Amino acid sequence: MSGPNGDLGTPVEAGAEGEEDGFGEAEYAAINSMLDQINSCLDHLEEKNDHLHARLQELLESNRQTRLELQQQLGETPSDANP
Repeated sequence: MSGPNGDLGTPVEAGAEGEEDGFGEAEYAAINSMLDQINSCLDHLEEKNDHLHARLQELLESNRQTRLELQQQLGETPSDANP
């Protein structure tokens, strides 16, 4: 498994027997594992972003409702209020 700095843990030997491109099965497995971890982190961040967006939308709507209620209590109409 790789560390936070992206080290694969196994050195790549160019010109090794049976390895035309310099990567073996272990290196590909390590890269795939790192990509899976990155994908998982991105999925988690996307979920958090969606949750925050929904909460902010709720807050915005709540603030609008509160503003309208205050305007009604003060005898103003929404068209009288400055944006």
